[in-house]
Amino acid sequence: MSGPHTFETAHPAASVAGVRQRSATLNDAQLLDTQHAFDSVAADYDGPRGNNELIQRMRLTLWDTVHSEVPAGARLLDLGCGTGIDAVEFVRRGFHVVATDWSPQMVERTRARAVAAGLQSRVTAVHLGVQQLDQLEGEFDGIYSNFGPLNCAPDLAAVAAECARLLRPGGTLVFSVIGRICPWELGHYALRGRFKRAGVRAARGATAVGMNHHTIWTYYYLPREFYRAFAEHFSLQSYRALSLFMPPPYLVDYYRRRRHWCECLGRLDDRFGAMPLLRDMGDHFLIVMRRR
Repeated sequence: MSGPHTFETAHPAASVAGVRQRSATLNDAQLLDTQHAFDSVAADYDGPRGNNELIQRMRLTLWDTVHSEVPAGARLLDLGCGTGIDAVEFVRRGFHVVATDWSPQMVERTRARAVAAGLQSRVTAVHLGVQQLDQLEGEFDGIYSNFGPLNCAPDLAAVAAECARLLRPGGTLVFSVIGRICPWELGHYALRGRFKRAGVRAARGATAVGMNHHTIWTYYYLPREFYRAFAEHFSLQSYRALSLFMPPPYLVDYYRRRRHWCECLGRLDDRFGAMPLLRDMGDHFLIVMRRR
């Protein structure tokens, strides 16, 4: 389960069906709903749903951030690895990666990708959800998560405690998280009179979002809301908006029709996305934290 990026309002998936109901906390059945949703799309996830041009642009930001924050040759833990695009890239950049995902089909895709690249000796793919990190042993130099798997975590504080256990002192977390305020999304749906859909991210508690005739349960966060769960164990280093001026990934057709204009917007993202106030918005935010 590469994470909500493909399922939520910021994800192509969430845009498909919209909100159906809300839940304060997730139960086992709802976690299985999310697992089955990602299993159902694993075979074609590397196509437009999971890796279009806008997604790849955001992906590169996380890659470069991890590369700059964690020493070469370090051991990384991937939370919500999806089909293994990030894991294989980091191995190519000299890291060793343990890649985990709640979707067994996604884990199989990651293993197959590593084998196809001849990198299976440095990628360990494990069927493990973010709510099961207590089952994982070992010490890591860095932990990353791309495109919102942590938006599916039923207990974010428990995830933070497990990350602190697994990460060496001074180690780094780099997470791409689905944000609560996406100006593009608000405008896109409000102009079409779909006001309920425009306000989906304002939901408190878990929100049910449809993907491929299945349900993904997700929480939306402001950066300060997200960091609050990690503050006991981690110091905040930085955070920035992803796809603030640039359209969110599910509007890739708009991007393709107006590529030059959108690339100009992308340069605004690069220049201003880390500025106060602006960094609290965007389709996702990228947050960097360090183990105390």
